[in-house]
Amino acid sequence: MFSPKIIDTDNFLDMPVSARELYFQFGMRADDDGFVSSPKRIMKMIGAGDDDLKVLIAKRFIIPFKSGVVVITSWHINNLVRKDWYHETAYQDEKNMLTIENGKYKLVDESSTSRQHRLGKVRLGKVTIDVAKAPSFFALVQKYFTTAYKQKF
Repeated sequence: MFSPKIIDTDNFLDMPVSARELYFQFGMRADDDGFVSSPKRIMKMIGAGDDDLKVLIAKRFIIPFKSGVVVITSWHINNLVRKDWYHETAYQDEKNMLTIENGKYKLVDESSTSRQHRLGKVRLGKVTIDVAKAPSFFALVQKYFTTAYKQKF
C-alpha cells in the first residue's frame, strides 16, 4: 500500500515521474521491513537512471547502505503487515543502524546527533561556519552513493 500522506505531498509530486515510479517499484518489491535488496536490478527493469535514485535519496524517501541495500523511510506509514504474515528482514546489520520516529526510518546517527549536540552559553556566537567551503547535502549524498555502489558492482 502507499499512503496519501506520502504520495500526495508536494515533496513527492515535485520529483520526476521516473523517480516516483522507482519509489513505487521499490515499495512493491521490499521485504516486510521495507528493505530492498537489489535496487540496481529494479532500476534496470523499469529503465530508471542513477539520477532517479539520487533524487529519492536526496529527498529522504530512501536510505542507502554500503551493502547496496536501500530502505524505504516511510515504510511503516505506507504498510501494516499482519503479525502472522510478517517475516523479519535478512538485513539485520542495516536494520540495527535505524530507528523509527513518527513512523519513519531514520539513521541512528542522524536522530541521536540532533538530540545530543547542544551548545552551552559559553559557545554561543563563537563558532562560525564558512558556508562557501562546506559541502552541500547533495554533494555528500552523491559521494556516498558513488562509493557505496562502486564497492558492490
